[in-house]
Formats: sequence, structure tokens, C-alpha cells
Amino acid sequence: MNDPHSSAAPALRRLLDLLASGAATEDFADVLADARRQGAPAAVLAEIDDATWQALRVHRTLRQHRRREAELTALFDTAGDLAASRDLDTVLQAIVRRARMLLGTDTAYLTLPDEAAGDTYMRVTDGSVSVLFQTLRLSLGDGLGGLVAQAARPYATPDYRTDDRFHHTGTIDAGVLDEGLVAIIGVPLLLGGQVIGVLFAADRSPRAFSPDEVALLCTLAAHAAIALDTAKSLADTRAALAELNTANELVRAHSAAVQRAERAHDRLTDLVLRGAEVPDVAAAVATLLGGEIAVLDAEGEPLAGRSAPAAELAEAVAASRAEGRSVRHRDLWVCAVLAGQDALGAMVLRGRPELDDADRRLFERAGVVTALLLLLRRSVAETENRVRGELLTDLLTTPDRDPAGLTARGRRLGVDLGRPHLVLVAEPAGAPGPAATDRTRLAGAAGRYLFGTRGISAEHGEAVVLLVPEAGDPEEAARRAAERLARLAGFPVTVGTGRPAADPSAIAASYAEGLRCLRALRVLGRAGEGASAQALGFLGVLLGDGHDVDGFVGATLGPLLDYDARRGTELVRTLRAYFDCGGSLTRAKDELHVHVNTVVQRLDRVEVLLGRDWNQPERSLELQLALRLQLLSGG
Repeated sequence: MNDPHSSAAPALRRLLDLLASGAATEDFADVLADARRQGAPAAVLAEIDDATWQALRVHRTLRQHRRREAELTALFDTAGDLAASRDLDTVLQAIVRRARMLLGTDTAYLTLPDEAAGDTYMRVTDGSVSVLFQTLRLSLGDGLGGLVAQAARPYATPDYRTDDRFHHTGTIDAGVLDEGLVAIIGVPLLLGGQVIGVLFAADRSPRAFSPDEVALLCTLAAHAAIALDTAKSLADTRAALAELNTANELVRAHSAAVQRAERAHDRLTDLVLRGAEVPDVAAAVATLLGGEIAVLDAEGEPLAGRSAPAAELAEAVAASRAEGRSVRHRDLWVCAVLAGQDALGAMVLRGRPELDDADRRLFERAGVVTALLLLLRRSVAETENRVRGELLTDLLTTPDRDPAGLTARGRRLGVDLGRPHLVLVAEPAGAPGPAATDRTRLAGAAGRYLFGTRGISAEHGEAVVLLVPEAGDPEEAARRAAERLARLAGFPVTVGTGRPAADPSAIAASYAEGLRCLRALRVLGRAGEGASAQALGFLGVLLGDGHDVDGFVGATLGPLLDYDARRGTELVRTLRAYFDCGGSLTRAKDELHVHVNTVVQRLDRVEVLLGRDWNQPERSLELQLALRLQLLSGG
């Protein structure tokens, strides 16, 4: 008899070959079918059937191992990719792309919680084509994803639209329908027991996800949660480092600014201690700030640098004084120079349209140093002026007692009495009899007016007297002094002056002449103005000690005298006849033995030369007096 084992041997070898070659499951059934066709005995068929069943078990085991190996390889690659990613967006995109690849689904996506809104939103998708789906937001417990986030466990459905386990909403269902999704699986991203997101994979056709696929996606989600946390930590670390770097830069910048400010302060302080003047400080500040510095006094007059229109800067200076710091005015920076509430002037910076905080503080500190310097100079000037004021009082009261001694005292105080000086006599415009407070304020204004000059001032009688080196026209000097003293004192000031004087006796005489000029201004209703005795016409002749008749005649009749001399005319004789005849043209033409039209023509020429007001009462009085004095002098 034949051995059944030997009869089944070819079939068994064929099964082994199928296992070795990794054949399909259907190929194993063909071995038993072929043995039946060949008429193999029942015992052989039973042995082949048992062997086939065992081979199929081995085949399934091997296939599961290969699949697990492939999954593990994929997970290992995924872990490596995620570990290599540092950017959060890159990490999230890698997670959904790997999920879609591992499960072979049409799409994959990931949602993250929005703590501010209290829901979750679609953070990143892969394979999605619907904008509506990509912008979905899920409340806690809504839809499959909301349930996964709430329960912190995976859920899968072969057909989401017909699955009543989930709380369907119109918004979610519309998004799922627009994307065409049917089968969906979602697993939580867990970190320390807290759900930090939900990972999904979905197909556009019905599909039952196996437990192995659920486990695989959960494993990927675990890797993803760690990678996501790492990416967030790295992002937080980078942000913290960036903030730290910014803070370090600020600290370094602040430290550099402090050091620069200290150096600048030391330099400015050294200038003040070495007795530097305002221009020296301005030059140092200009070098430190890289611009042009001007220092103006309280009246807008330049103490250093270029002048600036005081009217334009007044508003900026007032704003700086009110705010207690520098302000920008067009392309300039302006800082009020203050001593408490006392405005000493202003500092102006040109050439730096923009100032950072450090340079602005440096500019303001320079204003403080300038204020200290001006206060120091003012204190010294006030002390010196008190001593000089005593000299001025002696010059006005006892000039003949010791002229040489007075001259020597003046030289020691920096006043050269041998050079021509002007004596300006000033009083508040409400004089005579000014209030003591007004006179005191005017005395202080005189000290500020003379600050930085070689002039001296003192209260004398009911007026304030200023002795200044001669500089140009006495009339202009008196007018300018009246304007400046009025601004400094805060009320109108009248100023009179005599002729320049160059020794103690002449100075006393000039003071007397200036005092008479001051009284004349008051009588003429010109309080609040400045004038010299020489400029007061015939009053100047009467008030002046020199009685400059020729000067008065020349100043009054000069245009007519010059015209007659050049052209041989008789304008002066005609004018004298006109006045002598009481302004009658008829009598004047008889006096002159000419036609009346000739008189009219000559008087028209007089009007052209002297001005239209020649026949007004005050002017005609001056002209008549000049004509009389000319006759008396033999002219």
C-alpha cells in the first residue's frame, strides 16, 4: 500500500513555497483543490487541509508582523521628523501629513483649543479642498471632534452623517458635507492628562477603521503631542530669548546713555568751575549733540550763537516752561532756561530734527547748567553793580571833589571814565513821584539790561541812572533803552539823555541835561519814550548846557539853506516874510516885491523840502525860532 504521508509530500512542499514567496491567501486554497482533482485519498486530503489551515495562520502572522514592522518604521520616521522640526507650523503640518500617509486616508486634519473663545478651531489640514471645512470651529462636545476633546478618548465612525452618537450641528454637518467626508476617526493629543488637540483622519467613502488603525493613530498622536509641546516650548524659549535680548539691548543703550550723560555733565560742570562763559557752554553742547546751539536771554537777545525771532519762539518757550522739559518747534528744539519760576532765557538747538530720550535729557541738562551759569553771572554782576553804583552816585553828587580819585576808582572797577559815556536817566512812565516798588523794579531791570556790558546803574533821586559806553547816536540809544527797560520792568519807561561825556564833571553835567530832557518828555506828553536833548528841537537848545544854536538852526532850516546856496533862490527870506506877515500871501508879496504866484511857488518848494507839516503850530514855532536865531547869529 502507498504511504499517505508520501502522497501528501508534494502538496506540503508547495504550501511551504507559497509561504516563502509571500503568495496571496487565495493561492493556498488551490493546493487542496488540485489534490481533490487528482483523486487523492481522504486521509491525504485531510492532511493537506490541516496543513493549509496551519499555513494560512502562519501567513496571517507573517503579514501582521510585516505590517507592524512597516508601521513601526513609519512611526520611527515620524518621530525623527517631528524631533527635527523646530517651527510650530512645520510640526503641525508634518503630523497631519504622516497621519494621512500611515492610514491611507483621503484627508487628515488637526484642531487646537482656543482658550479665549472657549472652543476649538481647525489649525491645519492635509488633503482638504473645502474652505468652509478648513474654517470650522467646534464647541466642546459638538461633533466627533468635540466628543473626542471632551471625553479624551478616540472615536471612529464608518459614516459620520448617519451616526447618531455625535451631537450634530448645522455648521459642522455643512462643513463635512462640503468636504465630502464619510468615514472619520479622531484621537486626542494628550499631555499630562490634558487634551491639547485632536488628530483626525477621514475618507470620502464608507470605511470601518480597525482597532490596529485606531491604535496606530493614537501612537502617532502621542508622538505628536510631545513634539507639539516641544515646539511650543522652543517657541516660548525663543520668544523669551528675544525679549531678553531686547531687554539687554535696552539696558546696554541705557547704560551707554547714562555714561554719556555723566561725561557730558562732568564736562559742563568743569566748564562752569573753570569760569567759562555762556558761549563756551553753548559750543560744548553743540559738539555733544552734533547741532548748532543758541542761547537767548529773557528778552530773546542772543547771548551765544545765532539769534532767533523772539515772537516765533515765545510760544515754544512758554510750553517748555509749563512742561518743565524741552519741546520741538518746527525743525528746532527749545528748552526754557529757568531758575525756579524765574525765566532767564532759552536754549535753541538747530540741525537735529529728531532727538532720542538720551540726547533730549542731555539738552535739558545743558539748560540747567546754563541757568546755573547765568545765575552765577547775574549774582556777580549785581554785586559788582552795587559797588559801581556807589561810584556812579559819587560822580553825580560830588564830581569836583576828587576827579582823579573817581577816575582811578572807575579804572579798578573796569570803567574807563576817560572814554565817552552816555548818561541815561530813566523813570517809570507814571512819574513824577513813582512808587518805590516801581523804581525798585526799574533798578532791577536796569541791572539785567546792562548784564554782560561795561555799563553801571544806580538809583539816584527819583530816577534810575545808567552810565553806558557811547555807542552811536544818543537819540537811538535812549529810544532802545526805553523799549528794553519797559520789557524787562513790565511797564512803560521814559528815558532822557544828554550829550556824551568823558570825565567826572562832564558826566555830572550830562546827567543834569538828561534829567531836564526827561522832564521835557513828560511835559510834552511823550512819557514812555526815549530821546536826547539834542533831538528835542528848540527845547533841546533851551535845556542843553551847551546851547547849540548853530546845530539847532542847521537841523531845522538846513534843507532850505542848502537849496538857496545851490540855486541862488530866496526860500529862507520868503519863509521869514510869510511868518512876519502873519501868514498873509498878499502882504508877503508886497514885502518881497514879487507876484503872489511867486510866493505860492516858493512856499510849495518849502513844503517839498520840509514836509507837509511845516505850517503846523509846533513845527512853525520851531521854524520861526530858527529864523530868529539865524538873524541873531548874523546868518
